[in-house]
Amino acid sequence: MKPLVECVPNFSEGRDPEIIQRIVAAMRAIPHVNILDVEADPDHNRSVVTMVGPPTAVAEAAFQGIAQAAKLINMDEHSGEHPRLGATDVVPFVPLSGVLTQECVALAHALGRRVGAELGIPVYFYEEAALRPERTNLEDIRRGEYEVLKAELGVKPERAPDAGPSKLGTAGATVIGARQYLIAFNAYLATDDVSIANKIARTVRSSSGGYRYVKAMGVLVAGQAQVSMNLTHYRKTPLHRVLETIRSEAARYGTRVTHTELVGLLPEEALIDAAQWHLQLDIFNPDQILEHQLAAMDESAPLGFLAALASKAPTPGGGSAAALAGALGAALAAMVGRLTAGRRRFADVRAEMREVIVKAEELRATLTARMEQDSEAFNAVMAAYKLPKTTPEEKSARQVAIQATMIKAAEVPLATAEDALATMELALSVARKGNPNAITDAATSAWMAMAAIQGAALNVRINAVSVSDRELAQSWLDKLSGIITRADSLLAQTQATAVERGGL
Repeated sequence: MKPLVECVPNFSEGRDPEIIQRIVAAMRAIPHVNILDVEADPDHNRSVVTMVGPPTAVAEAAFQGIAQAAKLINMDEHSGEHPRLGATDVVPFVPLSGVLTQECVALAHALGRRVGAELGIPVYFYEEAALRPERTNLEDIRRGEYEVLKAELGVKPERAPDAGPSKLGTAGATVIGARQYLIAFNAYLATDDVSIANKIARTVRSSSGGYRYVKAMGVLVAGQAQVSMNLTHYRKTPLHRVLETIRSEAARYGTRVTHTELVGLLPEEALIDAAQWHLQLDIFNPDQILEHQLAAMDESAPLGFLAALASKAPTPGGGSAAALAGALGAALAAMVGRLTAGRRRFADVRAEMREVIVKAEELRATLTARMEQDSEAFNAVMAAYKLPKTTPEEKSARQVAIQATMIKAAEVPLATAEDALATMELALSVARKGNPNAITDAATSAWMAMAAIQGAALNVRINAVSVSDRELAQSWLDKLSGIITRADSLLAQTQATAVERGGL
């Protein structure tokens, strides 16, 4: 699976089509970057661009967009409903496939340092990329907006940027970070009274005691009060739950929701969850969607990986195969969770199964990403061995590179084993409380995860032999021993449960 990230830069211009087009064109000019969506809002005076592509290409496109916005947008002349700090207000990186959150964090930090050094724009890091806990939340960094930051930067030490100068130009400041998928969702009310929208926003947002993964505020858009929201974890706080609360609160204040609005893109799963809830489809499987069945007919992706695995090329190899086994185990655990949560007779464990589904999907994504990471780690080792070794300096540099890449080549499968162990915990949970009609799937999940652990362990051990830091290598082996001991226990418990509940 090729590494793929999403980047959603927000620019402080939503009224001048020419400026927006020039910014987007600068990003679109970078090879391998796909611009999926451009949302321009004149009331917010803000544009949101969604692009995807390989990490380095997307980071370059983001830099070009920031540079172009700095030339074209003067924050001293800017006004709009949405809070903002700069011409490019916020730039989040989101892992999609073949990429971990930590890699998006590194991407954000590298881009921020470059923006600060080359463009002279103060940069703050937020969410997963935050360097200080008080800068995790975007709203905390943006408090007071551009005007207050202009007065305080260089005066108050706590406003010093994470990268770039402590001086604000007309491009303002930029906030760069890494986060999980966010849904920007707005609800319009049948009133122009913004105070009502603000009251409702306080009810649903996390910071005021509302839903854990909701950020919300009230604004006036085209003569209508709007509850403007960001949902930061749609699996744990679904769209339909938030919307129903807003409808209830609106009725309390003598108004109603006239319509809603999506800004940018959202995952299909979020719409399926909403449809399932509103249609009261307690018994539902996403495979009942025609397009899902048609997509399943295309087996080119798995066949492509298997063909590569069977080739004479050294990668992908056993480490990637182990990660795939772990991902398959996580997928099976998620499937059993869905076959349970969607059944009326298992209502007493529905909440627990939904939590299992969330965890299993996160593990599936992580383990899938490690398939590519394992190949990259091995290729890096081979490249290090090919470095020149003519002079003493070259020999020394080569040895340092070999050791660094060998450590990475051991740490990737060790992480695979850890995540596969977490998958086995979920397999036991769904075996004990899940739909008994899927008991063999739960047991198979545990066996696939065990295969992942054993395969990953082999890769850790073979690489540990070549690492000169024996203390570090021994720590890996000790951790591995604990993982395998726990895995043996989980597998035995899952197997016994399968025999008892399934009559195997």
